[in-house]
Amino acid sequence: MSKQIKIPATYMRGGTSKGVFFSLTDLPEAAQVAGEARDKILLRTIGSPDPYGQQIDGMGGATSSTSKTVILAKSEQPDHDVDYLFGQVAINKPFVDWSGNCGNLTAAVGAFAISKGLVVAERIPQNGICTVRIWQKNIQKTIIAHVPISNGEVQETGDFELDGVTFPAAEVVIEFMDPADGEGSMFPTGNVVDDLEVPGIGTFKATMINSGIPTIFVNAADIGYTGTELQKDINSDAEALAKFETMRAYGAVKMGLIADISEAVARQHTPKIAFVAPATDYEASSGKQISAADIDVCVRALSMGKLHHAMMGTASVAIATAAAVPGTLVNLAAGGGERDSVTFGHPSGTLRVGASAAEVNGEWTATKAVMSRSARIIMEGNVHIPDGTF
Repeated sequence: MSKQIKIPATYMRGGTSKGVFFSLTDLPEAAQVAGEARDKILLRTIGSPDPYGQQIDGMGGATSSTSKTVILAKSEQPDHDVDYLFGQVAINKPFVDWSGNCGNLTAAVGAFAISKGLVVAERIPQNGICTVRIWQKNIQKTIIAHVPISNGEVQETGDFELDGVTFPAAEVVIEFMDPADGEGSMFPTGNVVDDLEVPGIGTFKATMINSGIPTIFVNAADIGYTGTELQKDINSDAEALAKFETMRAYGAVKMGLIADISEAVARQHTPKIAFVAPATDYEASSGKQISAADIDVCVRALSMGKLHHAMMGTASVAIATAAAVPGTLVNLAAGGGERDSVTFGHPSGTLRVGASAAEVNGEWTATKAVMSRSARIIMEGNVHIPDGTF
């Protein structure tokens, strides 16, 4: 009879996501480097693959927002505190996607780093704000988290409210520096709007942007939606989900992320696909009434094949950056013109994100995107997985 092994772990909420956090040095030696052993451990921790789609035998919550893992270590980069590696675990497939970042869980990275001693003590004030310099290893970018400190410890409670999160908590301000994903152009096709041809479905106007996370934006009206849809309106429609996935695959090819649409199945985390519409009154999933007067644009986005219950943090960066560039579909839906912030409506409510973009030598670049999130530890201790998992 095989026993179970214990691995120190912390279960945290960051923004509108939850994930299992590990210190790199706490993982079994075979999993301290990328490879099969690491992936198998994370899959078993989360409870995947699960043909029932429920992740009952693991820490996952059967949604893309709760099927997440994070590995943190003291940074190997100069002038950074912590290296942050994010793994998006598929629910019904034996697959961990390492192709992108999780912006929501970024809010918890700083707190974890401070509490686990990954930030040197002299940089942590007794009271005030600790600036945690994060190196995001998936996309090779710098993120700055401003974490509140009380009596020398991370302050988690507070009165900051975030739509999509039930209870208030302490505000964590996050700055995504040079948020264009990868080393290529922010607009990989060279255009702020393209014609995206999807065989068997149609040709659609699309803005394809690498900022925060590679994202494909289309107009809601062009695909038969209003931009005010909730999860129940999309996720119960298998035909609609298949259509979105096909559009995402062809968009990924056009963005140069994959060479053939068949490769999209192994790259589920990126790119994201989203649809936009002008500001409209609607009722959020909580029953809260959202007024068109309080938002600039409506946005709905899919993650791991399903409509997200709120908005991914990285996609929020993409929205804000696209809104800052005149002529993109997001910018036009928000009323056009120049802007350095955008407030958008999502299924759970609203979110304001700041972004700055500039055109340099004919190419648009983004220097920074800023948003507020919150985070807290839900549970810490050990996860147990059967010996022989890896």
